[in-house]
Amino acid sequence: MTGPRALGVGLIGTGFMGKAHALAWRSAGAIFGDLPEVRLECLCDTPADKAAEFARQFGFARATDDWRVLVTDPAVDVVSITTPNSLHKEMALAALAAGKHVWCEKPMALTLADAADMARAARAGGTRTQVGYNYVANPAFTHAQRLIEGGTIGRIVHVRGWVDEDYQADPQLAWTWRARIADAGLGTLGDLGCHLVSLLCGLAGPVDSVLAEIQTVYPRRPLPDGEGYGEVENEDVASALLRFASGVRGVFMSSRSAWGRKNSLGFEVHGTKGMIVFEQERMNELRLYVNEGPRAEQGFRTILTGPEHPPFGAFVPAPGHQLGFNDLKAIELAGFLRAIAGGPRNHPDFEAALEFEKVIHAIARASHEGRRVTIAEIDT
Repeated sequence: MTGPRALGVGLIGTGFMGKAHALAWRSAGAIFGDLPEVRLECLCDTPADKAAEFARQFGFARATDDWRVLVTDPAVDVVSITTPNSLHKEMALAALAAGKHVWCEKPMALTLADAADMARAARAGGTRTQVGYNYVANPAFTHAQRLIEGGTIGRIVHVRGWVDEDYQADPQLAWTWRARIADAGLGTLGDLGCHLVSLLCGLAGPVDSVLAEIQTVYPRRPLPDGEGYGEVENEDVASALLRFASGVRGVFMSSRSAWGRKNSLGFEVHGTKGMIVFEQERMNELRLYVNEGPRAEQGFRTILTGPEHPPFGAFVPAPGHQLGFNDLKAIELAGFLRAIAGGPRNHPDFEAALEFEKVIHAIARASHEGRRVTIAEIDT
């Protein structure tokens, strides 16, 4: 007798996220051991010779320069979408219509309406979906969730979160498609802020309403050919006051123009008995303060993640040996594959990720309209 057929994988895109997906597809089974077998079936990029070269490099059996061929290929069961944001919706809908499982990078789509269409299609199709919020897979983050759930810092009273990078900090940086709403959608909110929302919601629950301001630091950028300037249509900086459904209040800050910040994604959770601090640039550490014992001996302690913080031990049996960004993608994929095999619902699927995107669009709307906006009034 033979076992179930290995899942055929199709990958669209070979950039930063394309390589991250390829590494996860190649390594997750070896790391976790309990996952369905996969077969790297087909890779898509343009032009055709580039697709062929990356198929060889990533270990895929075949290559194509037509994504429609990939998503309708009967040998492909799961489609990874790692293309620019403007292409996500069309590709995901086509893959779902063809009965494929879909792993799509964030944000789901340029507009909230498009993201809602994707979520509806996923519900109707009955296949599994996953959106690339890998930071919620960090063992340090999931340990923070356990500390909160266990009452270690008491009742949460306030959260503060930030996500800053400097890839748009240089005013002489050339204009790109990321500056145009038709190609990129939101700016720092769509690129970075949605990751922060995924963390804050995982700590304090769903957001109820927001009051916000957004800012374009550099309204014009030099065109790549040096002939004139292009308009920057989306935001470089976003700030918001959050009100969660639980009653907790919070602060949200995001900038893509913050010199010196490379991947400064962090949070503070303030409770009645202590607080938790995390910073992604030191992603294997969690700082905990608990108001216990003599005041003269109190202070923050640093928790270094190790095998006691699952699934760290699946990667390495010794603490202090560190996980990295691509390891988080493997953890993300493991949950997706277990769901495909009939296990618990993975997180976040299209349905859950739509709730994150409602928040970033609410922040943009609150800024434009100069008022507090509830998530319930955001149309989908």
